[in-house]
Amino acid sequence: MTKLSVNINKIATLRNARGGNLPNLIQVAGDIEKFGAQGITVHPRPDGRHIRYEDVRNLKKIVTTEFNIEGYPSKDFIDLVMEVKPHQVTLVPDAPDAITSNNGWDTVKFQEFLFEICQNFRKAGIRTSIFVNPEVEIVRNAKSCGTDRIELYTESYATNYPVNPKAAIKDYLLAAEEAVKQELGLNAGHDLNLHNLNYFAKTIPQLLEVSIGHALISDALYFGMEKTVRRYLEELR
Repeated sequence: MTKLSVNINKIATLRNARGGNLPNLIQVAGDIEKFGAQGITVHPRPDGRHIRYEDVRNLKKIVTTEFNIEGYPSKDFIDLVMEVKPHQVTLVPDAPDAITSNNGWDTVKFQEFLFEICQNFRKAGIRTSIFVNPEVEIVRNAKSCGTDRIELYTESYATNYPVNPKAAIKDYLLAAEEAVKQELGLNAGHDLNLHNLNYFAKTIPQLLEVSIGHALISDALYFGMEKTVRRYLEELR
């Protein structure tokens, strides 16, 4: 079964809107695990507008499932990851002011840069994943970057799924096949939701993990967190 890692950035966004500690990020993370999710994902950004570096340190103390930290590998980010030592670090090419991740790495252009970073994390016992677009050449060259996994950026799939699911997933199938050839683990994330997740997961059986935040937290406003997490898990079964 594909694992569900819940991105809790939006919980921190809500907390930060009023200051204080409501909702309690640590409690929510624990509840999400209790409800069956197999991982917690965070994406701290330099401006601290949602997840803060101190949140990452505090979460490390209580997360009992897989802990995944996403982010652009700036010096501060690298230092944080090396300090916290999560199970997985996912490298994304976000600009500091990006609202959300909106593109994958060019693994050809940035091969040397990524290789050095991946090697350092792997030496520290941290699994690495590189955020990429569903392009065969990019996936093929991710192997040369020294990563353990790739995370497919699924925005285009989510956009085109309502019109033509088969066409929407075509490039992802090719990318997944190449990942298997290169012996790379396969993750996916961005705009996956209760409407499009099942088709994606059942069509790409190599999928190890999905990271879902915005849609899941939004659904929880209607269904409650426990029911929402379990509904997403059902879509993955």
